[in-house]
Amino acid sequence: MTADMLFGLLGGLGLFLFGMRQMGDGLQKIAGNRMRRLLEALTSNQLLGMLLGASITAVIQSSSATTVMVVGFVNAGLMNLPQAIGVIMGANIGTTITAQLIAFDIGRYALGFVALGALPYLFSKRRSQRYLGQVLVGFGLLFIGIDTMKGAMAPLSETAAFANLTLAMSNNWLYGLATGAAFTAILQSSSATIGILQGLAVDGLVTLELALPILFGTNIGTTVTALLSSIGTSVTARRAAVSHLIFNVIGTLIFLPLMPWFTKVVRLTATTPIRQLANAHTIFNVANTALLLPFASFLAYLVTRLIPGKPNGRELTLHLDSRLLGTPAVALEQASAEVSRMGEMALEMLGLARNNITDPSDDALARMVALEEAIDQYEEGITRYLVEISKRSLSENQAERHRQLYNLINDIERVGDHGENIEELLAHKASNGIVFSEAATKDLEEFVDYTMETLRSALRAWEEEEPTHAIAVKDREARIDQQEELLRREHIDRLNQNLCSPISGVIFLDIISNLERIGDHAANIAELYLGEETHF
Repeated sequence: MTADMLFGLLGGLGLFLFGMRQMGDGLQKIAGNRMRRLLEALTSNQLLGMLLGASITAVIQSSSATTVMVVGFVNAGLMNLPQAIGVIMGANIGTTITAQLIAFDIGRYALGFVALGALPYLFSKRRSQRYLGQVLVGFGLLFIGIDTMKGAMAPLSETAAFANLTLAMSNNWLYGLATGAAFTAILQSSSATIGILQGLAVDGLVTLELALPILFGTNIGTTVTALLSSIGTSVTARRAAVSHLIFNVIGTLIFLPLMPWFTKVVRLTATTPIRQLANAHTIFNVANTALLLPFASFLAYLVTRLIPGKPNGRELTLHLDSRLLGTPAVALEQASAEVSRMGEMALEMLGLARNNITDPSDDALARMVALEEAIDQYEEGITRYLVEISKRSLSENQAERHRQLYNLINDIERVGDHGENIEELLAHKASNGIVFSEAATKDLEEFVDYTMETLRSALRAWEEEEPTHAIAVKDREARIDQQEELLRREHIDRLNQNLCSPISGVIFLDIISNLERIGDHAANIAELYLGEETHF
């Protein structure tokens, strides 16, 4: 291979990969929150998971990226193994879109796509138009890369070494399988390997019989990325990555004995080699998924036996996976899920405080301390993660969501601080044998309940995307302020009447003061959702 051929092949491959990345990034930005809503809609229904996996992969143009995301979701506890297997099967179908696009004879228009996309990409003030321009530029570069590789590989037909190599691979399908797997593992893109294969087929350098084992090998090689990404993750995440490998290996083993018949079927679908390969890729992955999807539960059982171990509970552990940063919409969703977890911990602190008023417990107080420490760790970890996300190219909606999450974690962390103050007051009350009067106890329990429900409503507005919860918080916060003043006056009256001891009065007043501040932060959370930010 001459230097010109080598540079042409590598340069064309670089253009192809760069174009595919640009197109995928642009499509992700256009999809924005739609991708997040698709992921939120995921249920234990494996057919739905398969359809979502195909849709997401069609958008981001990479089954490897989808499976890496799936591993991250499973590791973060956002997805279970059966759900993951359904999505992974769908990803194999979604990745066939690239080969189908390449098969269209639109390479002659590639420069036109670049020119058409460059104008809005470079000069438009509207983000949506810039994203569309990015997609068009990437689409054009993808085809320019393919054409460059075709031109570079054309002289190979005249070399004896290449002729001998193709002859050896034609006589042994194992060589083709290994070649496809190795190339895809190195490039980390089955689409790139198949694109090269389509270019060789157009120039008559490979036959369909030779190309099919290589094509099967690409499906095995594409699992390497997810396998590598699963190193150091949870048991369930490793199982998800291995299930991808097993699924593709089983499919290959099913089709290899059927090669003569499969070749005849593929030839009937089109007359051109480039289209035949695209159709072969689609038929193989669709048929493989159709055959094995009904056995997804068995596959989950199989990988569970192959990789024994007990999944770790999430408890107070923060899970933010850097593997997901390449897809900002998904990374933001994971950060949002961890912010919700912060909110749950804050609510748990209030619940423990409420029970401790009448039933002092050292274990409950220790749990409150652990929760406050975890909230602080979450704030620090999520902040670092959001900083990493900010380094990516974000759409307008994603940038706004990013800003909102910063404010949310600040308010939830402050709730945790006030919860810690309440814990210290309750600990002092318990250690010194201080007792509230019956009236003070009743008032305090009701005030904690009301404040906790107010905070819960504010958090539900974000989790359920329901503004009525946030609107209700505004009225509730005003009542918390009024109630705090009323409880303060009534308790001072009890002190004056010697119905409560002075020391218990100090603790009572400090607790309701902290609860009032928690109400303020609940209002901040609600107003942030409504776009009416007036921080206390």
